[in-house]
Amino acid sequence: MREMESFAGSHGKYTYEDYLKLPEDRDYEVIGGELVLVPRPQPYHQKVAYRLFSALEEFAVERNLGEAYGDVDVVLGDQVVSPDVIFITRERLAILGETNVCGAPDLVVEVVSSSTRKRDRKDKSRLYFEHGVKEYWLVDAEDRLVEVFVPGARDWQRAGIFDETEVLTSPLLPGLEINLQRIFRRGILPS
Repeated sequence: MREMESFAGSHGKYTYEDYLKLPEDRDYEVIGGELVLVPRPQPYHQKVAYRLFSALEEFAVERNLGEAYGDVDVVLGDQVVSPDVIFITRERLAILGETNVCGAPDLVVEVVSSSTRKRDRKDKSRLYFEHGVKEYWLVDAEDRLVEVFVPGARDWQRAGIFDETEVLTSPLLPGLEINLQRIFRRGILPS
């Protein structure tokens, strides 16, 4: 990490501008002025994230509600994160830039792993709440659970918790129903 110190501004805190100077062969996020090296996700993590992205995208496109994206930079002030999946309503698509999303998506989905669980639950959760994300899903692929959070007066309020035997619904997207057995399955579905 010593070589990365040269990228930080003279103030000792990392900014989005510092982030843009980083080598492109590694994945980083800037949270609270700290540079965070994000480990590459495991294949099952990626499969779960992709399936959730696909379900959101299909639902949104069919109803002309907005767009879903996977693994894009989201700039929130001087901080930059790359959630596993985001959704932006049609009315707010102006926050989409050429290289990033500049502002809070309407929905953020984080698939937690052992190395990201604490950061996703605490630091990134606070960041999303403070910047106005309307719904936050914490997906635990290992335990096969999805927690759905909506903003409360001072913090997130859990709107639901769903396991692999249930159908995920969303306060933000009425009518969305995601069969979690299909999301969390391992291997190929029978024909």
